[in-house]
Amino acid sequence: MAVGESLSLQLDAECAWLLMSGRVVLSSPELGSIEVHRSSLFDDKPVALHTSAGCRVQIECIEPAELTLYQTENSCKFSERLYSPEETTCEQRGKGSVGDTCWREVRTIFGLGDSFPESNLVLGEVITFPGRWSSYPPHHHPQPEIYHYRFSEPQGYGHAELGEDVVKVQQFDTVKILSPDDHAQCAAPGYGMYYSWVIRHLPDNRYLEPEFTEAHKWVMNPAAQYWKPKNS
Repeated sequence: MAVGESLSLQLDAECAWLLMSGRVVLSSPELGSIEVHRSSLFDDKPVALHTSAGCRVQIECIEPAELTLYQTENSCKFSERLYSPEETTCEQRGKGSVGDTCWREVRTIFGLGDSFPESNLVLGEVITFPGRWSSYPPHHHPQPEIYHYRFSEPQGYGHAELGEDVVKVQQFDTVKILSPDDHAQCAAPGYGMYYSWVIRHLPDNRYLEPEFTEAHKWVMNPAAQYWKPKNS
């Protein structure tokens, strides 16, 4: 969005508006108008607006801005909620295990017990450090998921596992995970890899946590012994 641009939408779906960068004023019937800003996907925690179907959201751009919109079918009503950076759960996963090779920062915005039971979405972000893995050990879950990627440099890239398939992911790519296959990924050396992740709860089977592939769970033990070059 450009400075001075405004947008007003009323969508027939549950929605999550995630600010990627810039400064905007978000307005909704229950929340009123709130100014929010974000300078960096990698260094700043997220801010997101979560609404049920039929809620009118207005956005006024104060500084050049970008938002991503995630939506899913859901006729249930719940109150709008703005999730601030201070509310985000930020975990340093993989730190201290197998030489920090799968150390990443996982930011859960909403959906794991802190949102409305009527909601069908879980939303979060992951910062994968250059040359390291994330979503590791490989894991899976029956609920469908979407990853949307950005990199610290426009030419950055990484690789994503989808079961037995591996795909190259680059700036602005989006990957759909519609089957309960393992999914793990890695960033190329020199490039930080960001991805937003959104999961849809299933009826009578809400997402709580992933199931890690048994063969690789041993790497989660900080005391795990693994091969290293003898002269390192």
